[in-house]
Amino acid sequence: MPAHVKIFDTTMRDGEQSPGASMTLDEKLELAQWLDATGVDVIEAGFPISSNGDFEAVRAVAGVVKESVVCGLSRAGAKDIDRCWEAIRGAQRPRIHSFLSTSPIHRKHKLQMDQDQVLDAITFSVSHARNLCDDVEWSAEDATRTERDFLRRCVEAAIKAGATTINVPDTVGYSFPQEYGEIFADLIASVPGADKVVFSAHCHNDLGLAVANSIAAVMAGARQIECAINGLGERAGNAALEEVVMALRVRGDVLPYETKIDSTRLMRASQMVSRITGFPVQYNKAIVGKNAFSHESGIHQDGMLKNAQTYEIMRPEDVGQGGTSLVLGKLSGRAAFKDKLADLGYELAANEFQDAFTRFKELADRKRHVYDDDIIALVDDQIAHSHDAIQVKRLRVVAGTEGPQTAELDLEIDGEHRWTTARGNGPVDAIFAAIRSLIPHDAKLDLYQVHAVTEGTDAQAEVSVRLIENGRVGAARAADADTLVASAKAYVAALNRLAAKRAKGQDAQESAA
Repeated sequence: MPAHVKIFDTTMRDGEQSPGASMTLDEKLELAQWLDATGVDVIEAGFPISSNGDFEAVRAVAGVVKESVVCGLSRAGAKDIDRCWEAIRGAQRPRIHSFLSTSPIHRKHKLQMDQDQVLDAITFSVSHARNLCDDVEWSAEDATRTERDFLRRCVEAAIKAGATTINVPDTVGYSFPQEYGEIFADLIASVPGADKVVFSAHCHNDLGLAVANSIAAVMAGARQIECAINGLGERAGNAALEEVVMALRVRGDVLPYETKIDSTRLMRASQMVSRITGFPVQYNKAIVGKNAFSHESGIHQDGMLKNAQTYEIMRPEDVGQGGTSLVLGKLSGRAAFKDKLADLGYELAANEFQDAFTRFKELADRKRHVYDDDIIALVDDQIAHSHDAIQVKRLRVVAGTEGPQTAELDLEIDGEHRWTTARGNGPVDAIFAAIRSLIPHDAKLDLYQVHAVTEGTDAQAEVSVRLIENGRVGAARAADADTLVASAKAYVAALNRLAAKRAKGQDAQESAA
């Protein structure tokens, strides 16, 4: 029988540390329940000591997850560990995940501790965590830049203190697959008690090797991979969950390992995380990118028509990719639209469905063809912004060569309508000026990006906006058949995110393993 490899999802913890990728409580609960139903073994729900908001989110996730282990992260101190336990203790299967830096550069510049002090801290923290919880994971932060002999001593200390999982992270994405595999092989072969614990890989993607390193670790004996949907994470991100899962599945001939993941749910998970964080998925992203199963070359198309396996090593439906299809239009009814939503993985309440159907009919009247990607953009936009305190109600823009470019804007702010007119250096600048007039703020526009949801001149525009204010980041996306309307909605949505952070007093994200 193939060996089981646990999938440890850290989208809500390490993924949320990406600048601008913060998630609300409701969004974390939505994602956690999807991951639980998808078959994820361990869900790292957050870093409870980092803020009251994160503590409450971890505790809430622990209360709704039915099958997965719910994990909280903590540093090596008793206060951190106690706070973590308080957040996860209500889970059906709780885990404390404690970490401590081990590399020379971290010991000197971050911890100001010598080797003996680090070993003592490992023993204390793991023992304290184990006295609270039977499932304890310990991580050697920056393990791949740690002296091999000292790393062995650290892992041995953690095992003796009661750790049940040992994580060997490539925290800064420094390692190559061969050497990363050798680290695991060495630890498993030489550390007393190594056969009693599960070894885990946690790889960052600074050199683009996170997935390759994770697979190398499994081939060397690791039986848990820590990863995130869409590869979300600090800097260049983490190993992408969907890529890890499908690599193990497609190459079962050389990788005799299995996961519990229902791969048909991967595409929807990707779309959900993209919608929640406001981070678009690159078109050529493996597994879940828009072009992952697209073929434009005539030679490729000819091969696909004869046998799909000529150019596809997996089927689109295996990962929940239905492909771009032309099946709905302005004459389609509620039943057909509801079936399409179900095919795309959406379950909407009655009022949400009615709003989505109304928007679909409006879009169908404006577009010749309505594709799956149009519907995804439409529904995700509705889900993301329907409860925002600030809403775009009406926009009229004057543009062209003669100028001046002018925007007339009507916003609904906490139920009150406000209207203004503003000029700018172009229509988008005029729109943003009008928004600033109605909602004065000091946020800096860090990103403005537009791309077409589908092909054609009548394609919906999807706009991404990222704002920065006093170290806080507000990022959002919005879609509309009118690029200027989408721009206004995206900017306003980003302001809504910043307002939510101000209300919670949320600081910039903290660093962790």
